[in-house]
Amino acid sequence: MSELVTQAIREAVVAYARQSRADGLVVMAQGNFSARDPNTGYIAITPHEQPYSRLTPADLVIVDVNGEQIAGDLAPSFETPVHCTVYRERPDVMAVAHTEPPYVNAFGAVGQAIPPVTSTTYKAAGGTIAIMPYRRSGSVEFAQEMLAVMADCYGIIWANHGMLVVGPNIDLAYERSLAIEKGAQILHLAMQIGEPQTLAWIKDRGSITA
Repeated sequence: MSELVTQAIREAVVAYARQSRADGLVVMAQGNFSARDPNTGYIAITPHEQPYSRLTPADLVIVDVNGEQIAGDLAPSFETPVHCTVYRERPDVMAVAHTEPPYVNAFGAVGQAIPPVTSTTYKAAGGTIAIMPYRRSGSVEFAQEMLAVMADCYGIIWANHGMLVVGPNIDLAYERSLAIEKGAQILHLAMQIGEPQTLAWIKDRGSITA
């Protein structure tokens, strides 16, 4: 398996899957995480309904970009077709994180996009986080519609379900996920005080500083 996806990549996927529970991005075995090996093109993805507390690098499932299982004893995540479609359509993406954080989900439940209210949120999201209308996930068709709504941003809300975030590696995909959830929390707090001043008007990402 180490020849298909490096040990370092598999260990990182497991580490962030475990950390997602501690950071409140998921509960139980919600969500799924994957990363693509830049040398082989194969993808390591978390297995279906496997508790993250017991997850090991050996438990990860290796698939090709079309979702065909190459290695692993467990069944891959139900949303493997979504991850693989992202990888096929977005060559720049090397990692995908699907989480179900409470503040992002609250905005998704009321059908409200999340405009960035801090520079950190803007950098993490790449703009306003749009909402994918509720659909049954897990299909190529779902992923293609999602990508159209997501455009060139780094994340998207799945209405009444959760959030998907992409990155050039699993480290950044996870950092972006956490920052977007914190941004949603800040936006929620700001709305209790008054009318938030957002950064949604900014078009040049290079003008954003930390």
